[in-house]
Amino acid sequence: MRILIVEDEMALANVLTEILKKNNYGVDAVHDGVDGLDYALSGVYDVILLDIMLPRMDGIEMLRKLRANGDSTPVLLLTAKSEIEDKVKGLDFGADDYITKPFNTEELLARVRSATRRKEVFMRDEKSFGDISIDKNTLKIATDSDEIKASLKEYQILEMLVVNPDQIISKEKFIEKIWGYDFDGEYNSVEVYISFVRKKLSAIGSKVGIKVHRGVGYSLEVQDD
Repeated sequence: MRILIVEDEMALANVLTEILKKNNYGVDAVHDGVDGLDYALSGVYDVILLDIMLPRMDGIEMLRKLRANGDSTPVLLLTAKSEIEDKVKGLDFGADDYITKPFNTEELLARVRSATRRKEVFMRDEKSFGDISIDKNTLKIATDSDEIKASLKEYQILEMLVVNPDQIISKEKFIEKIWGYDFDGEYNSVEVYISFVRKKLSAIGSKVGIKVHRGVGYSLEVQDD
């Protein structure tokens, strides 16, 4: 799951990034409303944490333009105690919730989890396909008879495939969603992690396989005996 932070206070943006990464979320952070809108409209984010007071374009205007473009990504407003009117305006323009600064870490994580419930595929921490189930809390891949722990990126790749069972996911989409836009590593990183995931599925005797659609991307399939 990938989260976009739009916050101009660098120290707070860094704290939010660290908290979310420690809880197995992918994170991108930008620091003004213009960049925030540009990133948000990419469609790769599951939740947006949006400050109201931003340079270049304030958070309310960014939210208004986001919704006007038909984007329904859950938005959690980051507000000051005195911004009651802005909270109301933000909710009227389509924000899903808000959290008042300074905030408690557990409350932040709970509100992020709550916001994601608008996206049906992320309603449960445990998801399944074929004979496997995957659990975000433990990063485990399991069949009825065996289980194995995945690395965070292995889990994220498999999760994207599991929650989009009828779609072919491109290499570019994996990179945007898992590594982020600032990724400057090797382009074959996706292929490497796909290989790791295949080995783990094989290790627990799963019939689930990852199908390559050459030049297009990857999807899951249940293999015959």
